[in-house]
Amino acid sequence: MIYLELFWSFFQVGLFSFGGGYAALPLIKARIVDMHGWLTLAEFTDVVTISQMTPGPIGINAATFVGARIAGISGSIAATAGCVAPSFIVVLTLAYLYNKYNKLEIIQIVLKWLRPAIVGLIAAAGLAIMLQAFLKDTATLYGLWNIDIFSVVLFAAGFLVLAKWKTSPVYIMLGSGLAGLIAYLIQLV
Repeated sequence: MIYLELFWSFFQVGLFSFGGGYAALPLIKARIVDMHGWLTLAEFTDVVTISQMTPGPIGINAATFVGARIAGISGSIAATAGCVAPSFIVVLTLAYLYNKYNKLEIIQIVLKWLRPAIVGLIAAAGLAIMLQAFLKDTATLYGLWNIDIFSVVLFAAGFLVLAKWKTSPVYIMLGSGLAGLIAYLIQLV
């Protein structure tokens, strides 16, 4: 039964996540954290981080990791198939319809109106991840004493390096990971 739940949850994510992986993050969070409780918010943030670091679309990577965490390799296959199936079906259908009716103005109007919604979904996902990374305790979102200063400084430094020197994001991720490891090791000593 868990395989069907994984497939159906990620089928819905794949079906309604217009705009790519970042737009899918609020939908994935709603399904796996809020609705089913398969992962905590902290574990979800870790899944997002791992999904961004591995090659491939973030939504499919997240489905694979969540499926593996919940039900092993079979769960990965079920969740990934669920995430991919709607896109496969929708793209084939739309390609057929677009080739047949590409002269209609309604197609262009629908695409024009989807853009602002997609930007809003991406902004909401980015804000949620940023809050999770910057706050030590998300139960109280007010109060400066809850802000993780190290994370804010690391973000600002990475942003500055990206903006000023146009460095590859790979180097920023590696440097941030190394800085986090050093900070963790210093706390243990």
